[in-house]
Amino acid sequence: MKPIRLMAGFFTVGLWTFLSRIFGFARDILIAATLGTGPVAEAFLIAFSLPNLFRRFFAEGAFNMAFVPMFSKKVEGGDDPHRFAQDAFVGLGFVLTVFSVVGIIFMPLLVTAMASGFRGDERFDLAVLYGRIAFPYILFISLAALLSGVLNAVGRFMAAAAAPVLLNVIFVVTIGITFMGGSTEPSEIGSALAYAVPVAGIAQLALVWVAAKRAGYPLKFARPRMTPELKHLAIIALPAALAGGVVQINLLVGRQVASFFDGAVAWLSYADRLYQLPLGVVGIAIGVVLLPHLSRRLQAGDTAGSRDAFNRATEVSLALTIPASFALIVIPVPLISVLFERGAFTAEDTQATALAVAIYGLGLPAFVLQKTLQPLFFAREDTKRPFHYALIAMVLNAALAIGLAPVIGYIAAAVGTSATGWAMVALLWRGSRGMGEAAMVGARLKRRTGLIIVASVGMSAVLFGLTLALANSAYTASTVLGLTILIASGIISYFGIGQLIGAFKLSEFRSAMRRSA
Repeated sequence: MKPIRLMAGFFTVGLWTFLSRIFGFARDILIAATLGTGPVAEAFLIAFSLPNLFRRFFAEGAFNMAFVPMFSKKVEGGDDPHRFAQDAFVGLGFVLTVFSVVGIIFMPLLVTAMASGFRGDERFDLAVLYGRIAFPYILFISLAALLSGVLNAVGRFMAAAAAPVLLNVIFVVTIGITFMGGSTEPSEIGSALAYAVPVAGIAQLALVWVAAKRAGYPLKFARPRMTPELKHLAIIALPAALAGGVVQINLLVGRQVASFFDGAVAWLSYADRLYQLPLGVVGIAIGVVLLPHLSRRLQAGDTAGSRDAFNRATEVSLALTIPASFALIVIPVPLISVLFERGAFTAEDTQATALAVAIYGLGLPAFVLQKTLQPLFFAREDTKRPFHYALIAMVLNAALAIGLAPVIGYIAAAVGTSATGWAMVALLWRGSRGMGEAAMVGARLKRRTGLIIVASVGMSAVLFGLTLALANSAYTASTVLGLTILIASGIISYFGIGQLIGAFKLSEFRSAMRRSA
């Protein structure tokens, strides 16, 4: 069986995720310019978040965290993985078909649960309408996530990583076609975007289905049946589903808090998009590749290989995430201004969104560390302890977001998210200490983490100094050229300082990128 090349797989997934995020920014720039932070924008953002919320609950949060380790071990042991994948595909499809119908019927209740502050104004009716159109996306994208898990487990990452690009491309094309057809009313643009959601889901499913078939796993729709393996899968998936549900409750709390402040749902959504760029490129990419890799290592009894994989994945994650975190904290206003401040998106919106970006930046390393720590549990089919940790984090998030909202307003939602991220890291870290050598932190990782922080501080000083130097020029930090100078200088200074003090070796990144090509 073809082995998984950890770093090559990481850079493959990271590259495609980066492209997806770039198209996502293009999408959000267009939405911000045409809809701003008005009622149609907020209604669509809530409607689109509903299938995505349940996608993380069913597919990424519950099913794949249980399915990928089991499937990976069957691949490693030659224990008829195709039959297991086929049964899981049919079972998930049946459950989500029923759930989609129920969700469409009870959409008013879902919108109320997501944003009760919308009730009594036009945002509520629009969110219900758009939600009913977009909700079937959960079926298509969840099946696509399962097929992506199959591909990842056999070391084929490209198609699964490329699939999200389709979603954002279809959004961009939809807005373009809408304008070409002469439709400039916000409600018409919102409806077009809502219809684009399930279309994108079908396209993503088709892409990974073809790739899985070429990889030797042609899955098809059939009558569902309950097998002993699926029962075991359900037993493992239930705590992961509950943990996923807790995470989504945290998001719901944040949305609820934001819905009581005009424009805050949009501000937090655009801020979320910005910090999701490094999180997606680094954290999600590492998690996607590390889980099947650890599962197969454990099945083969390779403790030393498991430890090395965990340490190298964490090291690379921190080397790319910590400087991104510092940048989000130091220059959030130029980033938001250049990306979104045009058309209906005002300077006041920039300031409000930038504050949320800085707060999310404080939590970014924690969000990424969770992606390297959670596979230690899931690869061992331990989904109960992450669920217990998530419950603790849920209580903390609710206390901070709701308790601080009367004092600091909408930004309490971002504070709760970042603080909860670090609490989860502490709990996962403590829980992993009983896993023995496979989860031990090596001396190299400890030493390099400190040096990475030093290099990031040096980069931040360069960014801050340049921002001041550009303030009195024609090309301030809030212009495209000024921001380009900042970003380029930040990248050069960080990697230069890091290479000089031994935080990393650039040759390690280059060799991994060559292997991923």
